[in-house]
Formats: sequence, structure tokens, C-alpha cells
Amino acid sequence: MSFNPRVLNLEPTYWTSLNNVFCDYSMIPSQIKRYLHSNNIVVVPEAIGSLVKLQCLDLSDNALEIVCPEIGRLRSLRHLRLANNQLKFLPPEVGDLKELQTLDISTNRLLTLPERLHMCLSLQYLTVDRNHLWCVPRHLCQLPSLNELSMAGNRLAFLPLDLGRSRELQYVYVDNNIHLKGLPSYLYNKVIGCSGCGSPIQVSEVKLLSFSSGQLTVFLPAEVKSIGTETDHVLPLQELAMRSLYNTYYKLIKDLNFLSPISLPKSLLELLHCPLGHCHRCSEPMFTIVYPKLFPLRETPMAGLHQGRTTVSFVAYCCSTQCLQTFDLLS
Repeated sequence: MSFNPRVLNLEPTYWTSLNNVFCDYSMIPSQIKRYLHSNNIVVVPEAIGSLVKLQCLDLSDNALEIVCPEIGRLRSLRHLRLANNQLKFLPPEVGDLKELQTLDISTNRLLTLPERLHMCLSLQYLTVDRNHLWCVPRHLCQLPSLNELSMAGNRLAFLPLDLGRSRELQYVYVDNNIHLKGLPSYLYNKVIGCSGCGSPIQVSEVKLLSFSSGQLTVFLPAEVKSIGTETDHVLPLQELAMRSLYNTYYKLIKDLNFLSPISLPKSLLELLHCPLGHCHRCSEPMFTIVYPKLFPLRETPMAGLHQGRTTVSFVAYCCSTQCLQTFDLLS
């Protein structure tokens, strides 16, 4: 894929010199770090793909609007800093950076995260503060090495059901997401920053499924189709079918790829590979329905750590009325 500098109103001389910055460096194979911060760079050009031995790239504090797909060729890259730029998206090829440990994309204009970011299996530190994110892909919970996740100052209204299920993830910062009212109960006993969350926005202002308990209301992930209650005795047919398929092909055959791509709609097939979440009581996968239970943070031993700066609740997402009735966050 090639980019036309005229689209961004770049002078030809500037475009040439920018390419030279990267091309000249590729002639020095012994170097593994490159610091190009604070240079008013607008585009990361295709030449970046030739720096195959690069381990650290700092492009923060520029004017970046585009990062080209060739960045996915930097298979040795461990640290990538793109903070304080003008990025609205990142190419999916970021997911090809298998050695990437640190990614800082804070203070940009991102609406979503790269769709293949969950394939960065070495990623340990992800910073996405001060962007325009309204959701976090549930696939992010599959990152096996992620230790610290910071998403402060975005527009988040909900978090993935499984966030915090990984034992590796110990630090989660979601401060100043004013619409965010619920934290998955997996985050209990982890280091959490949630100051400035939980504003009294009306439910009607946000087109999301919500759950209320007393005076408390939390928004649920957009993928959740329905909410179960303690009075439900039978699971919906679609949920029963999905759980049956999952148990058959994953637990017994241990290979979901055994399913034909045409045997299920694409959305359901994707759910089999990455369920909405896993029951916070018994770890059973959930696909279309959840049974939530709220635990206000102010009523837990963690209340003293936050000193009234937040009104969020922990949300236990259960798979059935039995798990809902027996789950206790504090036990």
C-alpha cells in the first residue's frame, strides 16, 4: 500500500527527507533503537518496513496522522511509542508485532484499537490514555502477558466481561471515563484506578443495554443480547445451543476449526472462538446472555483506597441463576 503525500499537503522535499530518515537508518544494521520524537513528522512511510532489526521506536510528540501497514514487518520490535500525535486509527498489521512488549498510543484521536492487537502475544504494557475510545475489544482479554492496561480519559461506558481474568493483568487504570459505572468482578483485589468514573448520566442518553439494582445502574457490553434474572429457570435456546457446540468442539475435540465456516453465521462462529466472557463463579463460557450481580465499590474493603472519588460497582457476570445466587465477591 502506498501513500500520496499530496493528500496530506506535504511538500515533495519534506516527503523525500522523511523517507531518507528511515532509509538511511536501515543501512546501519547494528543499531536497534531509533528516537524520532518531537520532529513534526506527519506520516510513517513505507521505508519503516526495512528496519527489521529495530527493537525500540519512539515517534511520540510528532504530528502523525498515518502509520503505514509496513510497520508490521518490524518483527523484532519490543517498544513502540506513538503518544501525543493525531492518529485516528492504527493498521491491523500492528498485530504482527509478536515481540512487542510496550505500546504507548496515549493522547491521540483513536476511536478503536487495532483489530488484531490481541495477537501481540508478548505485550505487557498498553497505554491508551486520552483518546476517544468508547469500547474495549473483548479479544484484548486473551493477551497472555498483559500486566498493565491504562485507558484513562476516554469515553468508555463498559468493559469486557473477562477483563482481569488473566492472572498476569495486575494494573488497570480507567480514571475519568465518566460514563463507566461497572468494573468486572475479576478486577477485585487488583490495582485499579477509577477516579472520576460513574457520572449520573441518564440511561436514555446512551444506547446500551443496562442493568439496575436499587439506585445503581451499569451499562453492559454491546454484544450482550439479554440479561438473565434470579427468576429465570430455562436458558434461551440459542445460548443452550452455543454452549453445547462449545463443549463438543472445544472441550471434547479441542478444535473449533473442525466446524465448517458455513455451518454457523459468522458472528456466532466468532463467538465460539471468543465468548462474551466466562462465568465469574464457575468459568462456564457465556455467549448471548449474562446474569449480572452488583457490588458497589463503596461497600467493599477497597472503598478506603478511593476515598469517595468514584461511584462505580463491581459486576459479577454469571452464567445461570444458580451461580448468580451463590456468588459472593467478598467470600
